[in-house]
Amino acid sequence: MPTLSREHPEPAPLHRARQMAESFGTDAPGYDRARPAYPDALITRVVEESPGPGVLDVGCGTGIAARQFRAAGCTVLGVEPDPRMADFARASGLRVDVSTFEEWDPAGRTFDIVTAAQSWHWVDPAAGAAKAARLLRPHGRLAAFGHVIEPPAEVAEPMTAALRRVAPDSPFTGQPARRPLEMYRAGYAKIADHLRETGRFDEPSQWQFDWERDYTRDEWLALLPTTGALTRLRRDQLAEILAEVGRAVDALGGAFTMHYTTLATTAVRSSAAR
Repeated sequence: MPTLSREHPEPAPLHRARQMAESFGTDAPGYDRARPAYPDALITRVVEESPGPGVLDVGCGTGIAARQFRAAGCTVLGVEPDPRMADFARASGLRVDVSTFEEWDPAGRTFDIVTAAQSWHWVDPAAGAAKAARLLRPHGRLAAFGHVIEPPAEVAEPMTAALRRVAPDSPFTGQPARRPLEMYRAGYAKIADHLRETGRFDEPSQWQFDWERDYTRDEWLALLPTTGALTRLRRDQLAEILAEVGRAVDALGGAFTMHYTTLATTAVRSSAAR
């Protein structure tokens, strides 16, 4: 997690920030249009290195990753706490139960793969690791993964300055404009620690996928309102921040290249686990 200034004390763990966790469904169609999919290489590797096609997608949102696993030949069940996001995912033919992962009743069902795409930080880390181990079949795989969304400094710094100006009480105002990749890696390393603590997984692995995507001004301004820093702002606050970022992208010629890193922590349920 980013280091906060003395004026902004360490926030509560994200899995306890339920209002933020369930704010993304405010515009589920916009979220689904703007959010990037996951690298095909990641989806393929998870499927090929798992014992079967049964996937439980934790915090499935609008179904971005779930649809990718379905296209790869998997049978997918989603669990999603926000009914608005769940309804959108169901509209694409996915099966989704509305619940937090911690409270969800599997009704005796088990799975070959448990995935969490950009969502494991909303799950209690210890309880989630233990529950995933119980839900996986022998040699089944847990894969928690997500994007590092850090635009160039020329785009990130104006947004951070605008956020601090229009929403000084936001928990995000104490964060730096851009966070180093090592901070994200540390977060995924903590996931691995919790998996080890269950005693029910083989040694976790860390995967990394690097890729690029070009964004126009309009495409980037469509993505920003789907991020946690902005989902709960007033309309006038959001408009001021987007105007500032829009001017920054215009100064770059109206577009920029985003260098993405997608990180994953993955582990196989130990054959000795009960």
